[in-house]
Amino acid sequence: MIQFHALEIPQLERFLERQKAGLSLKSDIDLDLILRQILQKANEFVPSESGSILLDDPFRKVAVRRENELVFIATFGQASRHLIGQRLSAKFGIVGQVYQTGTPYVSADVKEDDFFYPEFDEQLGHKTHSVVCVPIYIGKTVCGVLELINRIDGSIFTDRDKTLLEIFAGYTSFTLQNALDAKRAHELAKKDDLTGLVNDRWFNVRLSETLTEARRSGGEGVLIFMDLDRFKAINDGHGHLAGSQVLREVGFLLKRIVQQNDATVARYGGDEFVILLPNTKLDDGIAVCEEIRHTIEETTFVDREWGFSMPPLRLAGILSASLGIAQHIPTAAPATSLEQEKSDLLRRADAAMYRAKSLGKNLVVVSKMGEDLQTATVARVAAK
Repeated sequence: MIQFHALEIPQLERFLERQKAGLSLKSDIDLDLILRQILQKANEFVPSESGSILLDDPFRKVAVRRENELVFIATFGQASRHLIGQRLSAKFGIVGQVYQTGTPYVSADVKEDDFFYPEFDEQLGHKTHSVVCVPIYIGKTVCGVLELINRIDGSIFTDRDKTLLEIFAGYTSFTLQNALDAKRAHELAKKDDLTGLVNDRWFNVRLSETLTEARRSGGEGVLIFMDLDRFKAINDGHGHLAGSQVLREVGFLLKRIVQQNDATVARYGGDEFVILLPNTKLDDGIAVCEEIRHTIEETTFVDREWGFSMPPLRLAGILSASLGIAQHIPTAAPATSLEQEKSDLLRRADAAMYRAKSLGKNLVVVSKMGEDLQTATVARVAAK
């Protein structure tokens, strides 16, 4: 039985994350299954010993196609599992030629083909005789290649095989585009339109999931509430459009600072933000808070043209942030319901943030697990 392989979902999302901004979130779209099915159908169209789907990396993609790299994201056939994740320069091989030109290609005998690149044959102990290769489009842009190697009956690939695979490549492009559209729609429902951060509705889903997982694993975590200081002065002095631009830039700063893969960064409403850091010790969470506080204090906002040729405002020394951080340590046998646990954690982080406000703003206040909220302390540590 032929086995079909694909990259794991977290890596796959990188290669299918095209023309899309914001955080990469968990999706219900089964991308690896879709890619394996595409290869299986291609093999039914043109039965072959092995085959691959290669896509360029959208995070490294440049305008000159031959300067890009193609990555094996789905494969089948002898030793194909070892190709998954490997990179191939678009400068080389029949695959590179098809990617560069956007033109389907058939090679009846690779020994006589100047484009053939034998490195992977040597690496895998494989013998390629004949190849058929077609470009994969997303929209109107070539983003990769579908390749089949060695007809299963031992004969050479023909122009008819190329035509069949070309027809199938249209289906492949359509399928990938549908998967991307579904994934994009799935994620947009979780996003705040202004900042691109997670919205409060999805944050509450992630908080429930995180606390449930913490009950199983016993992992410590932190919840951070942040409110912008003197944000009203920006709205009053420069208008709500400028205020919205500042919020966008704050969202960008938070995404840049909070790099932890399992973190959730959300706009909670107005100029309030919330950050959930699972599997994080309190001291590490405080360091993140301080980096955020220091960065916002030192940033000049709206420092360049924005909107429809709106001139820079260069807002410096106005905005700061008050942050409250609540420590969470799950107990082996929790005495409270999950909803109570959520409510308590949110209340403690929120109260710590308001204490930072009342103590003079531009502060981080800590609420340790098991301590009274009135004893929450100001934390000032060196930023990372």
